[in-house]
Amino acid sequence: MTTNVETRRRKLDTDKQDSPEDHDGAHQPGSCCDGVCVAHVHLEASDAHSCLLQTSSSCTPKHPQRTCSFVDEIRDENPRKTTISAENEVEAQKLANNYKFGFRKWKSHVTERPFEDRSNIVKELYSELNVIKPYSVGSLFTCGNVLYVFLFGWWIALVYVLVGLLMFLTVFGIPYAKLCWKLSCYFLWPFGKSIEKASVSVAAYSVKILQDNSNLEAEEDGKPSSPLLLPTPVGETIEEPTERPQNDHYWWRVSTYIWLLVGYPLLAITHSVLCLISWMLVFTIPVAKMSTKTLHTILLIPPEHVHISQATETQEHESRVILCCYHAVNLYYYKYTVDGINVFAVNLLLLVIVSLVIGYVDKSNEFVSSEVKFATAVSSIIPLSYYIGMGIASISAQSNFAVGAVVNATFGSITELTFYITALVRGHHQGNKCLQEIVKAALTGTLLGCILFIPGICMIIGGLRHSEQRFNSRSAGVSSSLLFISVGGVFAPTLFSKAYGNLVCEDCTNSTGTNSSGSFTCKNCHYDLSENSYSLFHSHIQPLVYTISILLPVSYIIGLIFTLKTHSHIYDIHVGDGTGHLGASVHWSRWRALLILIVATVLMSACADLTTEHIQPILSHSSISQYFIGVTVLAMVPEIPEIVNGVQFALQNTISLSFEVGSCIAVQVCMIQIPILVLFNIFYDVGFVLIFSDLHLWASIFSVIVVNYIFMDGKSDYFQGTALVVVYLILLALYYFAPSPSGC
Repeated sequence: MTTNVETRRRKLDTDKQDSPEDHDGAHQPGSCCDGVCVAHVHLEASDAHSCLLQTSSSCTPKHPQRTCSFVDEIRDENPRKTTISAENEVEAQKLANNYKFGFRKWKSHVTERPFEDRSNIVKELYSELNVIKPYSVGSLFTCGNVLYVFLFGWWIALVYVLVGLLMFLTVFGIPYAKLCWKLSCYFLWPFGKSIEKASVSVAAYSVKILQDNSNLEAEEDGKPSSPLLLPTPVGETIEEPTERPQNDHYWWRVSTYIWLLVGYPLLAITHSVLCLISWMLVFTIPVAKMSTKTLHTILLIPPEHVHISQATETQEHESRVILCCYHAVNLYYYKYTVDGINVFAVNLLLLVIVSLVIGYVDKSNEFVSSEVKFATAVSSIIPLSYYIGMGIASISAQSNFAVGAVVNATFGSITELTFYITALVRGHHQGNKCLQEIVKAALTGTLLGCILFIPGICMIIGGLRHSEQRFNSRSAGVSSSLLFISVGGVFAPTLFSKAYGNLVCEDCTNSTGTNSSGSFTCKNCHYDLSENSYSLFHSHIQPLVYTISILLPVSYIIGLIFTLKTHSHIYDIHVGDGTGHLGASVHWSRWRALLILIVATVLMSACADLTTEHIQPILSHSSISQYFIGVTVLAMVPEIPEIVNGVQFALQNTISLSFEVGSCIAVQVCMIQIPILVLFNIFYDVGFVLIFSDLHLWASIFSVIVVNYIFMDGKSDYFQGTALVVVYLILLALYYFAPSPSGC
């Protein structure tokens, strides 16, 4: 048995050394055995969410150059053990929360990672573009650099030529005209060239004071916590000239003020546009950095001090490199973060602002159509869901279990509940029953997506890197059983109504066109549960709905109590007294995370209101079934951040957490969201009835049966994931061709 474990260890080490990527949770050499927090999670066969966390304070590395993984899984025949390595106590608490019942799974770090432990690829993302490295960049004629010329280079160079001509006409601005013409050549093809601040013949010396053991390498590479594009200083430079510097005359020149009034504003607008476009494209962020440094530094120094040369030239004069860029495109910028927030989430905030402006300013749809407003409002939910998830993970990692459980139960469902309640209220005020059916379709679509699509897509993408991934089949079976019970409870009133309700059909005609005798063809058949079956609904089905709406949240609370009280010792975390990276520098404090949660919730409510307001024209004029719109767009768009988390877990060979991502959302839909909608309907009658259509009923039950069968053998591969996704697509096809619900 020990030999098998060591064999798996060696295989795991080999896989990690072959992987060049720097994952969000990965440790670099020297960080995992220098006082890190290590948690051993024992997954019990009887409980899918039980885990034992033990933390060691030190260890002796056998392979000093080995890169430690975010999650190391070492499995034996009998106890199934998962070893989790974390840099500090807060990260250990966040990782432990991923294995707890009722906690949404979160992959990204909630604390600032030590910069020296990041890979060279990630360090390059935060570079200030002021380092000459001619022998390590390879060829400069890359597709990205050529693309830069066609997208940006030619018109930036043209603007500099025109500004140079304008400055030349002023006579006093001739020095700046020459500078513009030099910069026009530079920005047409800036790669492999350096812009330096050359000193004139003035005796001066400078003293560099480093703070807190900082070094020059840290200054060159930059810091990951740098605010947007501005550089992060590692020390403070004090220049002490031996005689009065000639720079003081810079502000006494007429040409300086002509430049600041005529040339600089035009270039400031140009570089601002360039910076915005290249930043929004993400992968061209080096162009944004280059533009920002030009605007803030190069254009504000005397023109005679600006020296442009090839980066490979030997510097025979005293100078300081200001800008040196080798590549305009870097595909790894999808990892770039600003204060712990992924760059895509930062950029999508602009979409939220645009959605709110066009939605509430252009009320009469004079400038923007309802379809565009609907698309932008739905898309705005994606970044807001990300911020809500980040806030929940930050508060849970810095708080005790009770606070974390409350935050997960409340804000964890706030995205979906905001839309559901807004749609029900608007449908009630408009007398539109179609919105109620859309809500039911979105609920069912969330269940189908979490049961089939999320595990399936994680299996497929994870299978591309790992040929086979193993997980505890008993733990997955417990989660699936809990999910089956939840789905059964939600659809129990529907089954009851099918068994005892009266089938009512409308628009019935026979072959003769009369309502006498013969065979009839009917449309809009449904089970009547209100007017004509008053006794059945109010005496039997409604009490059943209320009972289930009480039992499901009680089951959820029992699961939390089980985790908090009965098995509280399982989740004890003990951080050692090592001298490694145990200090946690969190991105968001608890109060900041709470404030962001509240703001994101308010913005989410506004976007949900715009979505429900502008969905009606789409439902009325679209040839697509209203079921399909609810099951796909309205159900899965808010879950995109969760899908990304699941895929990241699968890529790191922790497929069990990928399954838990979908299972956790589905359980919260059944045990929290639906009971809250029933409770809301009691206090504010919006006509919500917990009776689903036949398609919703059988699609959900079939999905649970399929996923239980897939999880039986404890193995995950590409083909099983493909099977789940194919089943999901078949169900979507049924919804696509299904007739619209009654009342739409």
